[in-house]
Amino acid sequence: MAKAKADADKRLDELHLDASAPTPLYLQLAGKLTDAIRGGQWKAGEALPAERQLCERLQISRVTLRQAVDVLVEQGLVSRRQGAGTFVTTQIQHQLSGLTSFSETLRIKGYEPGTRWLERRLRPAHGEEILRLGLSPDAAVASLTRLRSADDRVMAYEHAVLPQRIVADPQQVGDSLYSYLDAQGTPVVRALQYFRAINLPARLAEHLRMKTGEAILHVVRVGYARDGSAIELTDTYCHNDFYDFVAELRR
Repeated sequence: MAKAKADADKRLDELHLDASAPTPLYLQLAGKLTDAIRGGQWKAGEALPAERQLCERLQISRVTLRQAVDVLVEQGLVSRRQGAGTFVTTQIQHQLSGLTSFSETLRIKGYEPGTRWLERRLRPAHGEEILRLGLSPDAAVASLTRLRSADDRVMAYEHAVLPQRIVADPQQVGDSLYSYLDAQGTPVVRALQYFRAINLPARLAEHLRMKTGEAILHVVRVGYARDGSAIELTDTYCHNDFYDFVAELRR
């Protein structure tokens, strides 16, 4: 019992946060918890320390803690159980049965894909990009923003971010990002993808030729290289008729 408490205390010591750092506290904590979970400090099925214990030990608010846990939930690292706490998931990463690019998906559906670039540049990485892609605070990223079309109909607004070491010259990326990555020898071999229905933000309405507030699908993809490192973070806002969902359930 005493040994278990000592081990738990040691793990919490490693979650020390720096209030003077430019990275928000919740992102610092999310990053440290991610490293601890992936490093085996907390095992699959094990509960994280209680909210009160974490907040008191790390001297943070419950709002900050919950924001950090939200990030881990989105990544599939932990799950909340009502009345029981927050637990490390049994399967941290989900292997997709089929990983295809936007262009490949359109061709499969019988459409001719098109691209209109809005932005291709290098810039400093932002907070969540640093966490999701495992970057240093001063890292640079390639920022790629474009409109995706099918048979000349705008289907999606897409914003992709990749580490500069993966895309050193964004102007060299053509219509298919995945084709570019394949040619560079750094393909995305697996990914986590999140789907959420949202109301269309005003800033995207004109691009997608829709009305502000209309229902739209927001898809977030985190792509991983062969060595397990995250090399792609893509946000796609697309017309609902682009994706079809089919699920087979067994018992």
